[in-house]
Amino acid sequence: MIEDVKKDARSRMDKSVESLVHELAKIRTGRAHPSLLDHITVSYYGTDTPLKQVAKVNVEDARTLAVTPWEQSMVGPVEKAIMNADLGLNPSTAGNVIRVPLPPLTEERRKELIRVARHEAENARVAVRNIRRDANHGLKEMVKEKMISEDEARRAEEAIQKLTDEHVKKIDALLAEKEEDLMSI
Repeated sequence: MIEDVKKDARSRMDKSVESLVHELAKIRTGRAHPSLLDHITVSYYGTDTPLKQVAKVNVEDARTLAVTPWEQSMVGPVEKAIMNADLGLNPSTAGNVIRVPLPPLTEERRKELIRVARHEAENARVAVRNIRRDANHGLKEMVKEKMISEDEARRAEEAIQKLTDEHVKKIDALLAEKEEDLMSI
């Protein structure tokens, strides 16, 4: 029973950290990276489809992404989807290759992106703490139902606290890495 609570808490905390990794990937740095376009969807025969499924995205050079749609007819819709993605990118088409140059980031924009990254990290920390609270509440319910003793519950709470600290450290490390990435020119 206690192991189930711990296992559930661990998996949910891992998902929170993974979600943060996903969110931080959306925040662009000065360098080109294919994951910048991961969340873009394109209307493909009336269905919103992830860009990865209708085109190949690769890095042409440090500041340029090349997007090659699988079908010639998708060049226009893909270009339109990139423009409408609210990333501040202006794609240009050459034949059936769409080049997406990434403008250099200004100091002000870098600081704004760091604020966004810190906000995402704080959301992840709050999620991890909420998971800890839920797990501890579950343990208290078990004590109340006389399923486990108070000593077992206390030991389990300590284990869950260690788990929480471990995940918060991971979140802090991811944030520090992203901040360093954003400030490097």
